[in-house]
Amino acid sequence: MLKKRSVGFLRGYQYFFHSTNAIMIGFLPIYFKSQGLSGAEIGALLAVGPFASLFSQPFWGYMSDKYKTVKKMLMICLVGFLLAGLLFFSMDAFMLMIMTGFVLFFFMSPLGALGDSLSQRTAAEKNISFGGIRAWGSIGFATTSLLTGAIFSVIGVERILLPFLFFGFLALLSGFSVSDVKVSNKKLRLKDVRKLTNDLPFLLFLFLILFITVTHRTNDSFIGIYVKSLGGTDSLVGWAWFIGVASEAAVFALGYAWFRRFHELTFITFAGFLYTLRWVLYAFVTDPHWLVFFQVLHGITFGIFYLASVQYVTKVVPKELQATGLLLFISVFFGLSGIIGGLLGGFLMDQAGGHVLYGVMSVTAFAGSLGITAYGVVRKKKRERAAAAVGQKSLSAGGQR
Repeated sequence: MLKKRSVGFLRGYQYFFHSTNAIMIGFLPIYFKSQGLSGAEIGALLAVGPFASLFSQPFWGYMSDKYKTVKKMLMICLVGFLLAGLLFFSMDAFMLMIMTGFVLFFFMSPLGALGDSLSQRTAAEKNISFGGIRAWGSIGFATTSLLTGAIFSVIGVERILLPFLFFGFLALLSGFSVSDVKVSNKKLRLKDVRKLTNDLPFLLFLFLILFITVTHRTNDSFIGIYVKSLGGTDSLVGWAWFIGVASEAAVFALGYAWFRRFHELTFITFAGFLYTLRWVLYAFVTDPHWLVFFQVLHGITFGIFYLASVQYVTKVVPKELQATGLLLFISVFFGLSGIIGGLLGGFLMDQAGGHVLYGVMSVTAFAGSLGITAYGVVRKKKRERAAAAVGQKSLSAGGQR
């Protein structure tokens, strides 16, 4: 009974943390705009979070693996996140927002990955679907996007601190009640972590997906502003996120069955080319309602890409380094990609507008998809050669006997 309750609280954590995340991702750029900041300043502020994550993701991943606990690191980050949020939303000077924003995102950045690591390991221990747990995060993101979009249309996005604290506190309460997971008993040393940084195929994988994840993070940062530039309202921004993440929840819930049929790289490649098509459609939109409609593709692109990537990373990374490896992946997905997307996206939005921005994104995603395709072909040939070599050795040994 306690184990079932723990899984329930884990679903609750996913729901409430991603509800908070919906406020930060969906409405923070609009909040910055309401404070009178330019596109370039908004891009710089949005790049602070990914920049902080480049340090915080590997740090908290290493601490989790070193001290053999995911839950304790999760709780430390949650408390720091809420306290830093109180400070951040009280600032109105640009440089003070930059400095306090770094602290805020230092604690926020690992929360999703640590929660996913806890969910992934819990699912493996209990032989249940990781996607079934993670889907609650998407449900939280979707419903909160819709709810807060409607609320902000009435009270104004300037009151963003209120829903931030409400959902953040509920995430903290849920986190206290989840169970920690068993990890490898092997003592972790810094030289073990270097195995990841010296793993050339793994690093090449991270480099290639960067071309696709940059476009995803750029859209996260600027879709709200793009909707409003086409004449949409705060409520319509909420609908855009609701439709996108509701479809994402369905993919997470059903993805467990799909990944047993094909290799993860096949799904990553498919999602990459679908991202390309998605950005082409966005580039030619003139009515914000069509943009909201096309958001249904968010669930298919991000849901498949993220699930397949998490499965692939946990498969190729040693068990004692899984939290570190997953957070390194998250650092690229949400960190480095966010820096590039925030800075270049802000520049293009200011200088050329949303149509050109999404056109550039479609070309970038296409290049990354071609790279992942080639990577998958090469990796498949290596697996086939390795299997053939093992089979040859078995035949040789049998002949000698």
